[in-house]
Amino acid sequence: MSELSSLTPANLSRQRIGPPAEKQNLSIIVPVLNEAALIRVFLQHLRHRVPDAEIILVDGGSVDGTAELAAGLCDRVLQSGPGRARQMNAGARGAHGDVLWFLHVDAMVPPGCAAQIQRVLDDPRAAAGYFRIRLPSSKFVYRLTDTFAHYAGLLLRIRCGDHGIFCRHQVFDQVGGFPETEIMEDVEFLRKIHGLGRVRAVRDRLTVSARRYEKMGPARLTAAYGLIAFLYSLGLPMSFLAHLYRRFCLYSEELKPVTKAPE
Repeated sequence: MSELSSLTPANLSRQRIGPPAEKQNLSIIVPVLNEAALIRVFLQHLRHRVPDAEIILVDGGSVDGTAELAAGLCDRVLQSGPGRARQMNAGARGAHGDVLWFLHVDAMVPPGCAAQIQRVLDDPRAAAGYFRIRLPSSKFVYRLTDTFAHYAGLLLRIRCGDHGIFCRHQVFDQVGGFPETEIMEDVEFLRKIHGLGRVRAVRDRLTVSARRYEKMGPARLTAAYGLIAFLYSLGLPMSFLAHLYRRFCLYSEELKPVTKAPE
């Protein structure tokens, strides 16, 4: 920790931010809320792809049995209040790995993903990384969407959580975890990490669900995401960006408050 505290832009290039290249333990943290339809298939897939990782599910108050369905398919199920940032912070606090990987439940990971994360962090100057994404459809609008997400992200230095952000555990602690904001918590998190070390992209892609695009309309949602990212880069208030997100990016079921079913 003392080494990380001494890092500055001037001396970053000659200091190690992580340990020498050797196999590091991986903890995968998955925030969920009412994902009963996906959770078992996702966890079976993840365990097959990354058999040696610690998998931690953090439930934000599901009422559809998500946590119960996950039992036996992950290492730990934690409970927290709703909110993706709060859930991911809770998972990180309970994780034992040297490397933390934050995944969404509607993503499929590529073969060899753990080795690719290891290769990124073999560079002692690397603090974190992410995967490119691909929406599973042959429609041109989806190729435009995932290409736009990558290059707009490079231009604006914005990378969202569906890209499977990973980082060294010590770096996570150094930046204080995810800010518990309604939106853009992942973007703010990576921006803080940029001040500590390199953030590298993995060329192989996560396959992410198109379910939100199908419900909201792919052109509308792509435009809304792009607008919010642009306005964020201009420094507009987070409360205004959250209003836009609720207005244009959420469907009606997500706007309803989460309440426990009667016992």
